[in-house]
Amino acid sequence: MKRLNNEFIRFIIVGGLNTANYYIVYVMLYNLLNWYYLISHILAFLVSMVISFFLNVYFTYKVKPTLSKFLQFPLTQLVNVSVSSLLVYLFVDHLGWNGNIAPIAAVFFTVPITFLVTRKILKK
Repeated sequence: MKRLNNEFIRFIIVGGLNTANYYIVYVMLYNLLNWYYLISHILAFLVSMVISFFLNVYFTYKVKPTLSKFLQFPLTQLVNVSVSSLLVYLFVDHLGWNGNIAPIAAVFFTVPITFLVTRKILKK
């Protein structure tokens, strides 16, 4: 149980770093380049996913990165990107939230699910 807690804490740390990375890219695309918020969201998500893979293998789960794990890692993010994209859309288009705030709020819903799926793929 302690090992699981330590992994989850490291996952949260990596998630915080990755969220900051995602948000910087998102804000640059959305605000500086004036791209549509969903395109900005998806592209920022893809950039942060590659960084997330390496942070999770080396720091969170302390496993050896392999091509197989790298190719499977996007599966861990499929649920994340689907749920977060839906939430961003709902928050902005249906609830009238600011496009800068909506992605941050979506993260709080996706973290626990992503931890479990990521752990399963990277630790096998």
